[in-house]
Amino acid sequence: MEVRSPMRLAGKKRFTHLAVKALIPSRYHEPLRGWLMPHRQAPSVQWCRVVMDQEIERFIRSLDCAGLDTLEISGTGSQDKYNFRSYQTAEYPEYDICQEPFALQQFDLIIAEQVFEHVLRPDRAAANVYQLLRPGDFFVISTPFLLKVHEHPLDLYRWTEHGIRQLLETAGFTVLSTGSWGNRQCLFADMKPGLQWTLYNPREHGLHNEPQFAIVVWAFAQTQKPE
Repeated sequence: MEVRSPMRLAGKKRFTHLAVKALIPSRYHEPLRGWLMPHRQAPSVQWCRVVMDQEIERFIRSLDCAGLDTLEISGTGSQDKYNFRSYQTAEYPEYDICQEPFALQQFDLIIAEQVFEHVLRPDRAAANVYQLLRPGDFFVISTPFLLKVHEHPLDLYRWTEHGIRQLLETAGFTVLSTGSWGNRQCLFADMKPGLQWTLYNPREHGLHNEPQFAIVVWAFAQTQKPE
């Protein structure tokens, strides 16, 4: 009986993996990976958020998280995810980002995911965020675009990538990058009455992007660096 060495088996496995990857279109890689390794998928992730969450996490992890004083507006999703120097959260509308700064503090990173579509004056909110950040520091913002009305307490605005860039640049930010994601399958899946959103199932749901059908939009911006 032939005895195969671990190195030979590993090499054969890698060759098979590369061959299969080359033969299968890239848009099927993520769903196939999830089907073969479902334990790697985070539970209860909304389909419309998967790519956006990955891009936001990639950007935040590119920063020196251990040196960041962070404020998250209307959310706690980043609280235990990164090794921030400090972390605070403020809930809108109890804390009205349109009206006043957050006490007298300043931060290195402010995160506002799916918040600005609900605020009465997003121009004022963006300007206040700018004042809350130290020179040269960062703002992460995400908003919906093709998404059904979800009032909490009000649902007021939608932006494309160009629109969110305009909002941030008017407030004084340098926009580092923008992004968007959506496809018709996800859009139709979420177009049902109520406030439920389709949970991501990698065996059924594609992550390919159709830019004309952007469901979510995000941007990474920076205040002016000190001279």
